[in-house]
Amino acid sequence: MSDRQITVLGGGNMGRALIGGLLRSGTRPERISVGEASEAARLALARELGVSATADNARAVAGAALVVLAVKPYQAREVLTALSPLLRAGRPLVVSVAAGVRLAALQSWCGAGVPVVRAMPNRPALVGAGATALYAPDSVAAEQRAAAERLARSLGEVVWVPAEEQLDVVTALSGSGPAYFFLLAELMAQAATRLGLAAPVARRLAAATLHGAGLMAGAGDADLVRLREEVTSRGGTTAAALAAFADADFEGTVERALGAAARRSRELGSPDGHVGTSAP
Repeated sequence: MSDRQITVLGGGNMGRALIGGLLRSGTRPERISVGEASEAARLALARELGVSATADNARAVAGAALVVLAVKPYQAREVLTALSPLLRAGRPLVVSVAAGVRLAALQSWCGAGVPVVRAMPNRPALVGAGATALYAPDSVAAEQRAAAERLARSLGEVVWVPAEEQLDVVTALSGSGPAYFFLLAELMAQAATRLGLAAPVARRLAAATLHGAGLMAGAGDADLVRLREEVTSRGGTTAAALAAFADADFEGTVERALGAAARRSRELGSPDGHVGTSAP
């Protein structure tokens, strides 16, 4: 991808994460252009990442082989319809990371013949440890799918889903998922504080445990059942804690939580769902 001109529309957190990933994967800064309305953000992008940033999206898109839509979801329609003539003429691959914005809408705003891929990354992409799911219709060529995958892989783990509606489940699992782990660590630290640990010590241990467990889960075959069993001695402390979780229907709670998030993702993607008014 290092020899292709890439445009990132939107220089916010996800846009910066994508640019950083591209640079780490070998794309030269001069191959990346950014469309960003905020002058402060443009100056920061040029200063910190060495990429060209402009308030003129048309100028940013000119000559691009790949365009990443990283604006707020509610801005997607305005941004793409304004660029539609250029997109139809150049037919770059458009990869949208705008949460909840459906493929049919993206295609209608881009114009006929413009290939579009939807991507659902998550916040750990900011530190190069993201998880991204991709969906593309049959009309997207293999070479274009490969380009989208290379882009997403610069952020971390990549999977493809065979149906667009599965992105709602992805949103519930990996898109919103970091918040679930942060909440668990937060509650663990609070409980440990009530049991007698100093609050700073409890927070530090909870965060370190979250980090270490994540590294172990991401290594090797990532067999989560095996990893849990290896920490759990029969009749030991971990077994006692897990039994308390089971008594409180922890499994059911997690399933209901993911179901609620997936339903909300579908609602946000519907015409009357006020798409983009909230983050994943």
